[in-house]
Amino acid sequence: MNEREAFLILNAVMGIGNSTVQKLLKCYGSAVKVLSLNESDLSVVPRISLKAIQNILHFPKDKFLKAEYNLMAKKKVRAITWLDDDYPEVLREIADAPVVLYMKGDLSLESALSMAIVGSRRASFYGQTVAENFAGRLAELGFTTVSGMARGIDTAAHRGALRAGGPTVAVLGCGLSHVYPLENKKLMDEIAATGVVISEFPMGMGPLPHNFPRRNRIISGLSLGVIVVEAAERSGALITADFALEQGREVFAVPGKIDHPSFRGAHGLIKQGAKLVTCVEDILEDIEPRVSAHLKAETGPSVEDRGIKDLPADLSKDEQQLYNYITDRPVHIDELTNRCGTAVPVMSVLLQLELKHLVKQLPGKLFVR
Repeated sequence: MNEREAFLILNAVMGIGNSTVQKLLKCYGSAVKVLSLNESDLSVVPRISLKAIQNILHFPKDKFLKAEYNLMAKKKVRAITWLDDDYPEVLREIADAPVVLYMKGDLSLESALSMAIVGSRRASFYGQTVAENFAGRLAELGFTTVSGMARGIDTAAHRGALRAGGPTVAVLGCGLSHVYPLENKKLMDEIAATGVVISEFPMGMGPLPHNFPRRNRIISGLSLGVIVVEAAERSGALITADFALEQGREVFAVPGKIDHPSFRGAHGLIKQGAKLVTCVEDILEDIEPRVSAHLKAETGPSVEDRGIKDLPADLSKDEQQLYNYITDRPVHIDELTNRCGTAVPVMSVLLQLELKHLVKQLPGKLFVR
């Protein structure tokens, strides 16, 4: 048995959660070592029940792994563990981080610039339209939309991102051998083709009610912020918003009819301090510093830092001047305007450089080569 297989087993044992698995790893160094221990060894770990210890000792390891690998191969699913290099760093930061992620699709969660869109399963036409439009606009700006593939707002958000040609992430409250809801089978396949469907639950785990509040912490954990489009007073979307606040993420809420019950939860968030948003630009104003920090971390040393000056041919004088100020480190349009002064029509020159595919606009009026 290798370390990955031991992680899959510990993740599937009833009665122990992610925090307990991490305690066991801290005490004994590896998942393989944990599975070799006896009852007295396991009893040393703080706050682990006798029932949980018995579950570890008597878990049908070989039978489980055989069935799990068969399902993973059949559904084209891979698994990463908490110790793997490609485990998303943003999830490591959250409380009760999942120790295993099952993934269907090839999108890298580590490099994605993501926003969550959540809301009611029984959404109005207005709410679904807003969710789809927001996701589409975010996709155009280079964002990945994260949601839970539930009926209503979640489905509309995924479809909006896909129709705009952008990737989207679906976080499920069941194992990836299941499709929930069933009518979203085609949507699940479309998401996996350009984005990724993920779950922390073993392949055979069904869509049990208590799984869905748990998966919401992953939706918010993967995102810079959470947009609540339409939510009643006891909506699961409010659980996602609570997780977002605990994790230090931004929370945004879209207003609706003041006398409609399905918007009371979103309106309550606004009263409590969530930013009221009516367009994607309202969101970008708040998250621009985080976007800049994320992009700088991803791009590494700038062109100027490396001493490279590679001016393309056939540029006008204004285009050459502006292009020199743009590197592979994002720069804001205000900074470009300050550098060039009034002599250069910055907006029109930027447009020409974009048309020549020499620069790209990023969210928050940032530009890179």
